[in-house]
Amino acid sequence: MSKQKNNIIKFKKRQNGLIALCIAIFLGIPVIFLLTCFHIDDIEVTGNIHYSEEQIKDYVLSNGYVDNTILLMIKNKLHPPKDIPFIAKLDIEYVDAHRITVTVYEKALAGCVEYMNRYVYFDQDGYVLEISLTKLSDTPCITGMSFSSMELYEKLPIDDKKRFKLILKLTQLISKYDLEIDAIRFTTEDEVVLNHEDIRIELGDGSKLEEQMEDLAQMLEGLKGRNGTLYLNDFDPATKRASFKLNTDSSAKDTDDGENPEAEEDGGTFSTEDNTTEGGTE
Repeated sequence: MSKQKNNIIKFKKRQNGLIALCIAIFLGIPVIFLLTCFHIDDIEVTGNIHYSEEQIKDYVLSNGYVDNTILLMIKNKLHPPKDIPFIAKLDIEYVDAHRITVTVYEKALAGCVEYMNRYVYFDQDGYVLEISLTKLSDTPCITGMSFSSMELYEKLPIDDKKRFKLILKLTQLISKYDLEIDAIRFTTEDEVVLNHEDIRIELGDGSKLEEQMEDLAQMLEGLKGRNGTLYLNDFDPATKRASFKLNTDSSAKDTDDGENPEAEEDGGTFSTEDNTTEGGTE
């Protein structure tokens, strides 16, 4: 009788082992299929400006689930990429077993200000989007101002409402007319100065920004390769003319009050109608 019971126990053990083996095989085949048949061979990146394609790929594939389309999609559904400097959102779409697309939505940066050895980037409404050690070459940096504090996603702490509106209007016009401005500076006399390559652009008190900025791109194109100061504070919208002075000393530095008499000579009057300079000396 005991021998018969031992045989039953052995049979049950074999049966349980067989069931476990079947379950392992049943579960293992999909896992093996998942790991071997969904290898990522191609990632298409669009919408990126401040980051290279390789940087976006490295970020998407970092922190596990590398080179697997299904696992990558699951990961990014549960834990989507976030807190990436200058990026609002990444959309990752499954194309096929070996290909995904990544659409990059970058933050709409209007300009930046310097604060505690960092660059504070803000949007066209004046809200702080990013505080970074990185200086972006295609975003104008505003100098000549000081701040006691700075908060992410809050408005720039500029007590002077008039200056705040002036900054927003200026950055909006730079974006509207697709101008390549390297820097924006407020002088000690509260006048606005822009820099584009070797051209210094004086705007005065900023009361005529719309008229000045409308023709600035054409002026800069006509002054390409020159080194000097464009005086838009005396710009005449009716004649489309403004004064321009050449720098005779390439090592001359701008001062806060904008005066450099020894470093400039008369470059004549610049006209946007035919992009020519009349009078003056070269």
